[in-house]
Amino acid sequence: MKKYLHQKFDLNDPELVSIMDELPLWSAPFGLRLLDTIKMEPGIQALDVGCGCGFPVLELAQRLGASGKVYGIDPWGAALERAVLKVRRYGLKNVMIIRGVGERLPFRDRSFDLIVSNNGLNNVGDLEATLAECYRVSRPNAQFAFTFNLEETMAEFYAVLRETLVENGLNDGVMKMQEHIRSKRKPLEEVKEAVRRAGFSLRDLRRDSFNIRFSDGSAMLHSFLIRLAFMDPWKEIIDPGDREIIFTRVEDKLNRGAEAQGGVSLTVPFVTLDCRRNG
Repeated sequence: MKKYLHQKFDLNDPELVSIMDELPLWSAPFGLRLLDTIKMEPGIQALDVGCGCGFPVLELAQRLGASGKVYGIDPWGAALERAVLKVRRYGLKNVMIIRGVGERLPFRDRSFDLIVSNNGLNNVGDLEATLAECYRVSRPNAQFAFTFNLEETMAEFYAVLRETLVENGLNDGVMKMQEHIRSKRKPLEEVKEAVRRAGFSLRDLRRDSFNIRFSDGSAMLHSFLIRLAFMDPWKEIIDPGDREIIFTRVEDKLNRGAEAQGGVSLTVPFVTLDCRRNG
């Protein structure tokens, strides 16, 4: 019996509704480009490094089909619980969710035909070690495809923050801001060189970008995405005693700019690297 012909969903089921935000808006542009890059073949073994709440590992599992097996790994326990819930409710049998880190992958050598990471390598503690592990667990000529956003991400905000720091004589804050950007988003050429040293050849590189738009600076700074993923690192740039006044002035500048420009638009440039394991 073909399950998809007979299964019905109760849209009033709270658990079902809790998993319906399948595609987070932040990771969607990266992930859709990544999925376009992957060679979709039946019967392959795949790994998603940094799978978080389940995207794109669950989408990949469904697109590859039941003949293959897809593993997702991430250190974030709460996110993995949500991913496991999705696996169960989607009825997927070809997915395994594992808690762990990219620097120490719990798999045998040459286990995978495909390794992906959707903006996840930006967040590992040691990029070189993670790439070495990806090489170790990949099979000869395995595809290694990943996305990451570039150092120019949200340049519009950082320009206003830099200007405000300088105006208030906080040049050490400017240096901390530059260090923060580099720690989160390494230069493209540096990443490409690290990939080469790990033993992968770069087959293709695609540049893309998208914009996140807000009515003004207040809306931007109070949005859940900014508060969840960006605000804490931004606060660390500034000494606690100066944070209130600096962010107040940044917000005012953004609001004035929004009046003149019709809103605040943050540009997010990113790349997709399509690589193969040498040897």
